[in-house]
Amino acid sequence: MSESIRLAIAQINCTVGDMSGNSAKILASAMQAAKSNASLLITPELSLCGYPPEDLLLRDDFLQVCEIELQRLAAALPDITVLVGHPHKEHGNCYNAASVLQAGKVVATYHKHILPNHSVFDEVRYFATGNDALVIEHQGVKFGVLICADVWEAAPAKLSKQAGAEALLVLNASPYHMDKQASRHEVAASRVAETGLPIVYANLVGGQDELVFDGGSFVLDRDGVLVQQLPAFDEAFALVEIDTSQKNRVNPQPANIVPELSIDASVYQALSVGLRDYIHKNGFPSVVLGLSGGIDSALTMAIAVDALGADKVRAVMMPSEFTADISITDAAQMAHGLGVEYTELPIKPLFDGFRATLADEFAGLPFDTAEENLQARIRGMLLMALSNKFGSIVLTTGNKSEMAVGYSTLYGDMAGGFSLLKDVPKTLVYRLAKYRNNISAVIPERIILRAPTAELRHGQTDQDSLPPYEVLDAIMEAYVEHDSSHADIVALGYRLQDVIRVTTLIDRNEYKRRQAPVGVRITQRGFGKDRRHPITSKFAFKY
Repeated sequence: MSESIRLAIAQINCTVGDMSGNSAKILASAMQAAKSNASLLITPELSLCGYPPEDLLLRDDFLQVCEIELQRLAAALPDITVLVGHPHKEHGNCYNAASVLQAGKVVATYHKHILPNHSVFDEVRYFATGNDALVIEHQGVKFGVLICADVWEAAPAKLSKQAGAEALLVLNASPYHMDKQASRHEVAASRVAETGLPIVYANLVGGQDELVFDGGSFVLDRDGVLVQQLPAFDEAFALVEIDTSQKNRVNPQPANIVPELSIDASVYQALSVGLRDYIHKNGFPSVVLGLSGGIDSALTMAIAVDALGADKVRAVMMPSEFTADISITDAAQMAHGLGVEYTELPIKPLFDGFRATLADEFAGLPFDTAEENLQARIRGMLLMALSNKFGSIVLTTGNKSEMAVGYSTLYGDMAGGFSLLKDVPKTLVYRLAKYRNNISAVIPERIILRAPTAELRHGQTDQDSLPPYEVLDAIMEAYVEHDSSHADIVALGYRLQDVIRVTTLIDRNEYKRRQAPVGVRITQRGFGKDRRHPITSKFAFKY
């Protein structure tokens, strides 16, 4: 046995259903690995078909194309061993699999043991459970193969060691949420402590619908020490040197450790990648958004420009009789500063026309949310008209706090194709705006400092009808992300009347959220795949 083995990690951005494109990326990484004198390449979970393929896995033609492409890839590879993630149908069952490609063929296949069935995961719907370990001998060293959730529980790693593994190779498609990388390190270190085996962890990167995969692939040595880490949110290729000089004590050697991003930086990058990949992978030429002079639309536009480029972003200010002059001034200043196409479309003539049409119906009734929402719907209609005419997708600008309590208008400010801030609480919106301005001042300071307002009537502010966002966001996080009871939330120091008010609004507005566009998930439980609360329910939460 030589004194060391050189492995390679391909941290790639795969697209669901693009088997030929994904295969080409794997092949390019294999060529690079071979030129770098690496003998084994590790790719992410389901790298051949992309993750998560969801109900495509129920189609036989999808699985057949995956199998054909797997065989083509094996035949095209250089003289190198490659671990590829793919779906595998066998004896009527579909498995989340990892195959060893070598010498032009598939020489071994592993079936994932632990199938997550919580939060955004529903693998039990599609896959059968694997039971056997896979240990491959490569240049005298025995490597155990695991897939993603297999490393989050003790049994698969222990089974691999019992089968003779001296190191663990883990293929992953682990989606991002805040602080996720710390959890991955902790879990992997636990497996190292239990088995004494080093871990090479290869993770997917890129956006897929509401999920973002943040990469950050890493290596832990036999002592559980982080010795190598790839960048977050970018495709990357890295070489891993495995020291084999000590009998039965193979150990990865220290290499480059890319520092982890701050929370605000990681969220900003997640939103940027999620938007970029949604637009590019779905073939939209550009985006259009309503720019109000408020913080949410300002942050949305800043991220859109960073993710796509100013030439792919159009901003539309649609002032009404209730829009403050400073809103128009600040919106125009920001748009011109970022170099995006900017248009002003006053809505008062349209609003007056609708009110005239409804005058008999509304006779004797006061101005209320009907007229407020009518303005929002006019704006939504104008944005969708521009979308239809020019092919741009509409970015909605509402945040998670507003979505939670229904402070949004169906077919108005909720009308669009992608909701960038859908999982971003209002307090975090402000933090992200300040973070972006610390890089370069693109958001006018007055937008950040002003009291938030929908400007749908004179003198309106958000806090007229909502608790302070610091309170609302804390209650929302406890109730939505942690399933805390009223008593639990009150014990955190919040008033019972605020708890009841916020949680009641959250449950009452589920019907709205079901009609909202998808958006990037950055918390441990976003609205959508994460939280499946019934619209119709008589269950009453009691203090």
